[in-house]
Amino acid sequence: MEIGFIGCGNMAQAMISGIVAGGLLEPEEIMASNRSQDKLRAFGQDLKIKLARTNRQLAEEARIIVLAVKPQFYRQVLGEIGPLLGGEKILVSLAPSFSLEELGQILGQDVKIIRAMPNTPAMVGEGMTALAKNDLVSPQEAQELEELFSSFGSCQLLAEDMMDAVVAVSGSSPAYIFMLLEALADGAVLEGMARDQAYKFAGQAVLGSAKLLLETGLHPGILKDMVCSPAGTTIEAVKVLEESGFRASILRAMAATSRKSGAGK
Repeated sequence: MEIGFIGCGNMAQAMISGIVAGGLLEPEEIMASNRSQDKLRAFGQDLKIKLARTNRQLAEEARIIVLAVKPQFYRQVLGEIGPLLGGEKILVSLAPSFSLEELGQILGQDVKIIRAMPNTPAMVGEGMTALAKNDLVSPQEAQELEELFSSFGSCQLLAEDMMDAVVAVSGSSPAYIFMLLEALADGAVLEGMARDQAYKFAGQAVLGSAKLLLETGLHPGILKDMVCSPAGTTIEAVKVLEESGFRASILRAMAATSRKSGAGK
């Protein structure tokens, strides 16, 4: 078995769907386990993958083991599968609160470990994932994982000390963007637009703006200036946002997220 997922939540489903859709692996090369057998069976029926009776079975059969459970269950699961790791197996952690060093200490042995921080847009093939590896993972193995995570968006290998920044800028930021979208839609509703139409206009505006940034490579300030005509409507809105501390609020929120992510260190 090539890859196994312990836990079958939204992120595991997004990752498996992307990997299969990208043609990197066939469903029969993917396995999942979960403490709820009913949820596991439904998960397997949807994705046509193999199912493991236990976490230990999955760790025995899979070469790449993805921990897709909530952080509070990490120590329990690692206690179950730890003796089965080592050799050519690669452990992939999705939890922001466990460093590579801490994971190694919990396992108490040399294990190839990669920390991954994907985000929820992976569910629609537009995720952004950062990877950090320990010294036991070879460059070739890291490249293999990059290809897997790139199947549902973009992926970059970074130094581990950047992971808290990643949590702030991409891991948690979809929540900030959804708050912005909700506020934009509320503003349109206030002006008389139907709510479903307001979400459509707001969503497409954010999607198009992000695509413009990524495809042109222009500085965001330049793109902002392109919209702001002298004495126009947009610069009036920008003035109000600056007076309200719009950018400063985002910076404070990101700093708080980063601190929370690194609180366990």
